[in-house]
Amino acid sequence: MRRTLLSIAGCLSLLAVAGPVRAAEWEAVTTELLRTEKPGYGGLSGVAVDHQTGDVYIDLSDKGVYRSTDQCKSWQRLGSAFKGRTETPGCLLLDTLGKSKRLLAATVYGGPVALYDGEDWKFLDKKFTHVDWCALDWGDPAPKFVLALKHESGGVLLVGQGDKEVKEAGKGFGPAWVFDDRTAVVAEMKTKDRPKPGLLRTTDGGLTFKPCGDHAAGALPKWRDGVLYWLVDGAILTTADKGETWKQLCVLKDGRYGPIFGKDAKQLFVLTKDGVVESGDGGPTWSAALALPKDLKGVGPGAWLDYDPGNDVLYVMKMGSELFRMSRGR
Repeated sequence: MRRTLLSIAGCLSLLAVAGPVRAAEWEAVTTELLRTEKPGYGGLSGVAVDHQTGDVYIDLSDKGVYRSTDQCKSWQRLGSAFKGRTETPGCLLLDTLGKSKRLLAATVYGGPVALYDGEDWKFLDKKFTHVDWCALDWGDPAPKFVLALKHESGGVLLVGQGDKEVKEAGKGFGPAWVFDDRTAVVAEMKTKDRPKPGLLRTTDGGLTFKPCGDHAAGALPKWRDGVLYWLVDGAILTTADKGETWKQLCVLKDGRYGPIFGKDAKQLFVLTKDGVVESGDGGPTWSAALALPKDLKGVGPGAWLDYDPGNDVLYVMKMGSELFRMSRGR
């Protein structure tokens, strides 16, 4: 597959124009599963890939999570079925530290946030119900510090700290990340009264938040090797000190979701309004946009993207679509 790399001196913005992509390059891999399982409203609603094994996890509305260990040739339900659907891209999440096979599923119109422990699903406090996403301390086998965002609530942030009652931190919040049992970062929601939202940081388990950045963020951040990467408006930021300071990795316009990591931290994928772009050098240069399947064209911020580095396979979907797979054959 030919792709054009543009040198962007000093991490300048992406200017490449996407070239044509044959429809046959994307393959729908959930047709039979959706037909036989008959999920609820929303159908296929989330995807996550284990970058170590290539196993693919998907959520089917009101049916639960299914796993494929053979490149999407077959699917088996993971544990028991549960109601609701994962909706916000990234809210179906494998242990980001890579130290366990725990899986988190934050659902709307269902039960509380679910955690798979290798045997079956266990659920957080019932107040963590009907949420867009959930962030927790992956270093703790029994997470004590948890943040979650209530669905369709005006940005109500829920805070759970140890055995204390789950409380509301107020409205106007967006995506977040929890570093440990006390430290987290959260984005402010963009509103008419707050046209220029920023990033906030807590070091006391969510009791107080202080400004730590001026950027607006709509996507959930991503973790790799001790560094947090955050796709914000017009750029990708990184922090290696738990959000105390931030560096701009690169300028990147019209980013929707990502970055998704490849074989190492130098290989990055980002879903933009024009399709999927790739960097092989950690951000300074990016490929032309790889067009999405025709069923996903024009999709807004609700599209999911993931990648299997071992088999060089891209996955993309949006709620209600098929899961599409592209084997790049390198």
